[in-house]
Amino acid sequence: MTRCRSYIRGLAVCVTVLLLVSGVVMIGVGFSSGDGNTPVAELFDQLSSSDGLLVLQVFGPLTVILSLMGVCAATLDLKLLLLVFSVLALVEFVALMVVAAPLVQVETQMDGAVDELFLNVTPLHRADPYIQRELNKLQLSDSCCGLRSSEDWENELPVSCFCTLSVGRPASEQISDHRCVMAKRNHQPGQPTPGTLWVHAKPCGPILKNYLSFPIKLRIGIISAFATITMAAIALCLALALEEYWTKPPVEVRVDDFNRVTYEPKPSLT
Repeated sequence: MTRCRSYIRGLAVCVTVLLLVSGVVMIGVGFSSGDGNTPVAELFDQLSSSDGLLVLQVFGPLTVILSLMGVCAATLDLKLLLLVFSVLALVEFVALMVVAAPLVQVETQMDGAVDELFLNVTPLHRADPYIQRELNKLQLSDSCCGLRSSEDWENELPVSCFCTLSVGRPASEQISDHRCVMAKRNHQPGQPTPGTLWVHAKPCGPILKNYLSFPIKLRIGIISAFATITMAAIALCLALALEEYWTKPPVEVRVDDFNRVTYEPKPSLT
């Protein structure tokens, strides 16, 4: 029984240290300014995930304070402090689950909301100049064109959309690679027929969706890890605090001269 208790105590210390690490991670992610690097950030103002950042900014420091309390309680074997830590950790766990629930809804509704935003900014040649500049950077770096297709630019295709065919390879082979496609351009009556233009076949919309969804998925993952570690810490600390209710005290069996058996608790060594 003593060995089992030492094992549970060691696990409690390790789990509360992990809880401390998760609190530090929450603070780091919560106060980081990664959202400003999202390409075409103006497109996603309506889908701001600042609430997720606020959750991490508030609950991160609370988690660090509680985990320090848990580490001290488990290390020094302070039963009252273990009980206080378990209760406070459970309260924080419930509060975080309630506050963070909208993040899951945002993730499930993201695709439809982003598609609607894409419709609002097309045609792209009439969009805000900032959006055009950022989208041109993305088209150059990721070899994509438009949000859903090159037709989002209509007849005003930027240079960043152009796809250069490799020299020495037949055009049919390069088309089969789905890297370049022929641009569809509307021909106006009375104007000369436009020449053939090859543009990137890959749209930029899925890339932008991945940029947007990654911060939310990261925060949901951190919160899920926190929930798992917190439940383990609560269970282990409660087991230590309520040890006298689930462990049997050691006893000595004595037989007197009249063959009567008596059971007496063993004297404690501490």
